[in-house]
Amino acid sequence: MNMFNQFLGEEGFKRISKWAAISLMLLSAFLLTKVISELKTIPTIGDEFYPQSTISVSGEGEAYAIPDIATFNFSVVEISDTVAGAQEKAEQKINKALSILEEEGIEDKDIKTIGYNVYPKYEWNRVACVTYPCPTSKQVLVGYEVNQTITVKIKETDKAGNLVTKIGNIGVSNISGMEFTVDNRDKYIAEAREEAIKKAKEKAKILANQLGVRLGKIMYYNENGVYPYEAYGRGGGVEEMAVSAVPMAADLPAGETKITSNITITYEIK
Repeated sequence: MNMFNQFLGEEGFKRISKWAAISLMLLSAFLLTKVISELKTIPTIGDEFYPQSTISVSGEGEAYAIPDIATFNFSVVEISDTVAGAQEKAEQKINKALSILEEEGIEDKDIKTIGYNVYPKYEWNRVACVTYPCPTSKQVLVGYEVNQTITVKIKETDKAGNLVTKIGNIGVSNISGMEFTVDNRDKYIAEAREEAIKKAKEKAKILANQLGVRLGKIMYYNENGVYPYEAYGRGGGVEEMAVSAVPMAADLPAGETKITSNITITYEIK
């Protein structure tokens, strides 16, 4: 301090000390104001994201629809000594099937190949053991298998049975996955969701009245996002049909489809 006095003089030292004290007081006041301001925001944050009192309610809604689309798959499997030979035999049968689909008014966009595979076919060449040591058996290439699977969407469901019969009669290897569904799912999902929300809100009002509280704003909403399809009556879904078992003019009723929505709403309570 004596050094500062000698350098600045007594008056200069007093003047600097005064301004330092004032600066320190201003800084302290600023920091105090900042802390108070931050503390005031805490209740607001809590009210917005983490309310102390909430209630949660759930609701389930259902919508029923008559399926307006049928889909099924059919496969052609052919074997030949060469890949080209197997492909040609498979193509001939596929072309017959495509001609039938065209005659029935099925559009190209509703016909899609979902699988095409070529496999080598082997057989074990077993050699009779007449001397010791026995000759080693080995696999021998005997040909090639071509497997093509096509899926078909039918917009006139009453044609499904007859179409399956016609496809089966040309000798395809199998017919599988017959399913009746709804084309415009979103419409029925929205109906089910609307009913679920309505039920949840009614439940919340009743519960709030019983608890003697008032409902505040909605803090959280959740929808499970799963809309299971359930078919009632025959024809809802067929995993696989052996071609030889397909009846003429097969009757495949579409049944009825139920779409379910489950939601949860969380309210702030006052």
